[in-house]
Amino acid sequence: MASRKRILVVMGTRPEAIKLAPLILKAKADPDRFEVLAVRTSQHREMLDQVVTYFDLPILADLNVMRKDQGLTHVTTAALQGLQQVIASVRPDVVVVQGDTTTSFVGALAAFYENVPVAHVEAGLRTYDKQAPFPEEVYRRLTTVIADFHFAPTETARLNLLKENVPAATIWVTGNTAIDALLLTLAKATPEPSREKAPTLLLTTHRRENHGEPMQRICEAVLILLKGFPELRVVCPVHLSPRVRQVVEPMLGSHPRVSLVEPLGYEDFVLAMNDAHIILSDSGGVQEEAPALGKPVLVLRDSTERPEAVEAGTARLVGTEVAAIVAACRELLTNPAAYRAMAQARNPFGDGHASEQILDVLARSLDSTTRHEPAAPAATPASAPPVRKRPREPALQVALAADATTRLSSAAPNPGST
Repeated sequence: MASRKRILVVMGTRPEAIKLAPLILKAKADPDRFEVLAVRTSQHREMLDQVVTYFDLPILADLNVMRKDQGLTHVTTAALQGLQQVIASVRPDVVVVQGDTTTSFVGALAAFYENVPVAHVEAGLRTYDKQAPFPEEVYRRLTTVIADFHFAPTETARLNLLKENVPAATIWVTGNTAIDALLLTLAKATPEPSREKAPTLLLTTHRRENHGEPMQRICEAVLILLKGFPELRVVCPVHLSPRVRQVVEPMLGSHPRVSLVEPLGYEDFVLAMNDAHIILSDSGGVQEEAPALGKPVLVLRDSTERPEAVEAGTARLVGTEVAAIVAACRELLTNPAAYRAMAQARNPFGDGHASEQILDVLARSLDSTTRHEPAAPAATPASAPPVRKRPREPALQVALAADATTRLSSAAPNPGST
């Protein structure tokens, strides 16, 4: 009989938590196959808290690395030290990381240092431009080099990995867990009653490459649209970054038809997307989620690691030039055929079953070893990557960084309380 597998899931930001939540919940609901533990670096704090609370995610440890005006070097070094100590103590069968954040790359690196296999969820996205998005493009590529299991959301992502000589037997196309989270949330959400109202433009902008002048141009374009369309309303959840707020608040905050709001909880944001007529965003996740809701996305970037959305017609790259943003929005607001073409295009990012596919692969592929005995010299199944040997499991005692907030037991976790 196959042994139960211990999965350690690493997260540090709101998008990671959203996309890993359905995987954690499905693993938790299957205790015969999995023991799931989660550690958060808190690379972001408030926005991550919202998602952890909403999905009631079981958190083993909180490294609490976030600092005021933190830089990438601080996040990288603090998270690496803390995660290495957690992984060394927990001795999981696999460490799961998601996407392209500092936390995801560092989680993979810490697992590699501890000789523990790495599963990369949302693998293979590429722009092939190190500066766009920065630093995410490099984090994705570095994580690919380390990972043992590559869960690609689309065929395009799989082909990217094959071009980089990633073994085909270590890649699985699963769809994106973002759609799992979206459908799970819609099923439990209570939307406002439908009513006739003015068209709403949902604006989200936060990327580092858009800080400063590009963000100023985005706001200028929004003001022009508000002047040209007297019924148009704009809702903008303002990112907590001071670099975002010092641009958006002075430029848009006094307009009577602009609602600047604090970052929304995940359910509220899903409902805001569903309520919007057009979404104007530089977010990667929105490019995946909006097509499932039938909402056109105008992407405030010059390139995207999600070309499937552009190819399917659900998203359009408009960059940050004022004229391009205004022209694209004006077309969707005045041309019903153009709007329908985007709103009714096929969603290329999956059917909401990515998490269970990922867990099935891990359950099969990790069966060749257990935590309790050294790995036997048996042949590895052709469909699975080689799994590294690990020493016997130590007691679950972790000495995290002195300023870390932890909730670790001094003994191995109770299988029934993960």
